[in-house]
Amino acid sequence: MSDVTLAITILWMFIFVYSILGSIDFGSGYWALVFGKGMNTKAGDIANRFLSPTWKVTNVFLVLLVVALVGFFPKATFTLGTLLVLPVCLALVLLTIRSTFMVYAYSVHRFSRMLSIVSGITGLLIPALLVSVLPITLGGFVTMEAGTPVLAFGKLLQSPTEYAHLGFGLATELFLSALFLADYAREAQDEMTYRIYRQMVIILGPLTLVMAVLTTVAMTPEAQWIVANFKQQWLWFTLSAVSFIIGYIAMWIPGKHDKVGYPRIAMVAVILQYALASYAYGASHLPYMLYPYLTVEQGFTNHAMFRSLLIGYIVSSAVLIPVFIWFWKLFLKDKRYLNPESE
Repeated sequence: MSDVTLAITILWMFIFVYSILGSIDFGSGYWALVFGKGMNTKAGDIANRFLSPTWKVTNVFLVLLVVALVGFFPKATFTLGTLLVLPVCLALVLLTIRSTFMVYAYSVHRFSRMLSIVSGITGLLIPALLVSVLPITLGGFVTMEAGTPVLAFGKLLQSPTEYAHLGFGLATELFLSALFLADYAREAQDEMTYRIYRQMVIILGPLTLVMAVLTTVAMTPEAQWIVANFKQQWLWFTLSAVSFIIGYIAMWIPGKHDKVGYPRIAMVAVILQYALASYAYGASHLPYMLYPYLTVEQGFTNHAMFRSLLIGYIVSSAVLIPVFIWFWKLFLKDKRYLNPESE
């Protein structure tokens, strides 16, 4: 495997991990708002209990993603930074506001309701802003003027592919977060909350699949090249669809003691679904980072810098992985945290 292939694989891996964690994190904030104060259910409490420790982990992967992009592809940073400065800066401002409330709301009780509102609103806006950058990389909205990339912002806002991407991103966020919280509620032995989130999963699952198809269709006017490449990756997309079907069926299978569904199986299958689809999308997108002006080879760093960064990531992974395992056992498996009322 060449240096550039390994680098883009690492970068895409961080993008995938952050997209999954971010979807669950931001979506949980939205569900905490929807099922919050005034609702006769513990669904909001379950979402807040998950949010309390995990938003920090999500931010860690965001930092790793940015460092990987700037370190491995410094020549691409200027081009992408020039084009994406508006949505990315807005997302960072909202993320800062959200993180600030996360820090103070759990120590100052009077901010708890404000936290739910801020977390819920930013939980929709931040993913929408981040997803909005994807159509830009597909081409059709960027021109070069005197060697400087210029974004046709008005054309982007009038394009169906932009809103199809937004719809797909929001549907994915709400679907993944509802599925995770269903599994989280089952782990906490809160069957009533599980049934609430299961109902959301049943509704949002097919909607997400429909939005994925509509997004692909909407790409055609500006990005016919990647739609043609999708056809070459038909096997991976087929396996992705099969994984979705397995996960969706798992939520309908009767279990013991009048329980319905196996959310853990569904969660694994759906993550596999997104992993397969993400691989197929990434393979179709290569070799371009920004079509047709920037390829991965053009944006790549030199061999010495790549080697140093790779060693740094290996060392940091050796440190972080045990911490993440400990975090998982402490906050996502420990019954004393999951269901404190049972103590």
